[in-house]
Amino acid sequence: MSWSLLRDVLSGVNKYSTALGRIWLTVMFIFRVLIYVVAAERVWNDEQNEFTCNSKQPGCENVCFDHFFPVSQARLWALQLIMVSTPSLLVVMHVAYRENREKKYHKKLYVDKGNIDGGLWWTYVFSLLFKSGVEVGFLIMFNWIYEGFSLPHIVKCEVKPCPNVVDCFIGRPTEKTIFLYFMAISSGLCIVLNICELSYLLTKRCELFWAKRYGQQGQRFNQVNVKSDLLRRKSELKDLKALKNGSLTSSTNFHTM
Repeated sequence: MSWSLLRDVLSGVNKYSTALGRIWLTVMFIFRVLIYVVAAERVWNDEQNEFTCNSKQPGCENVCFDHFFPVSQARLWALQLIMVSTPSLLVVMHVAYRENREKKYHKKLYVDKGNIDGGLWWTYVFSLLFKSGVEVGFLIMFNWIYEGFSLPHIVKCEVKPCPNVVDCFIGRPTEKTIFLYFMAISSGLCIVLNICELSYLLTKRCELFWAKRYGQQGQRFNQVNVKSDLLRRKSELKDLKALKNGSLTSSTNFHTM
C-alpha cells in the first residue's frame, strides 16, 4: 500500500493547524504511519502462514484462523489510520474553497484564508470531534474483536470441520502484542491531543465572544457618559446665561431706582 497520498494530506494541513495540531501531526506521521509502514506491516505480512494447528484435518486451520482473526489486525490498523487522517482533508478543502471565492469575486474576502475563524472554525472543530470518535471507536473495536490487545501463544479451537478441540499457535504473538500496545498508546495520546486542541479552540472562542460583548458594553457605557457630559455642560451653560441675564437685570433696576 502506498502512503504517499496520506503523507501529502498531512503535510498540507500542517500549514493551517494550531501548535497542538502540529504536535498531533508529528505523532500521527512518525509514531503511527511510519512505524506501521516500516515495521508493523511486515510483522503481519505472513500471519496466516504462521498460524498452525495440531490437526491435519483439511480446512480446520483456515476455519480456526478466520474464527480468531475475522479481520486482519494490520488491515484494521491501516483503516484506522486512513479514517483518522481523512478529516484533515476537510480543512484543506475549506481553505481551497476560500481561495476560490476570492478568485471568483476578485477581491480579498478574508484577512487570512488559513485563519481558524468563521466557517473554518466549525470545520476544524468537527474534524477534531470526528478524529477523536474514530480513535475511541477503533480502540473499542480492537478490544471487542480480539478480547484485548494481548495475543496468547496458544488458542483452543473447536470449530467444524475440526474433529475435536484443537490447539492452534499464533506466529510471533509477543512481537505483535508489543506493536498492538504501542498502537493503543499512540492512539490514546492522539485522543488527548485532540481534546486539548478542542479545549484550546473553545477557550479562544469564548474569550473572543466575551471580549466583543464587554467591548460593546464599554462602548455603550462611554457613549452614555459622553452624552451625560454634554447634557451637563449644556445645563451649566444655560445656568451661566441665566445668571448673567439675571445680574444685568438687577443692575438695570438699581440704576433706574
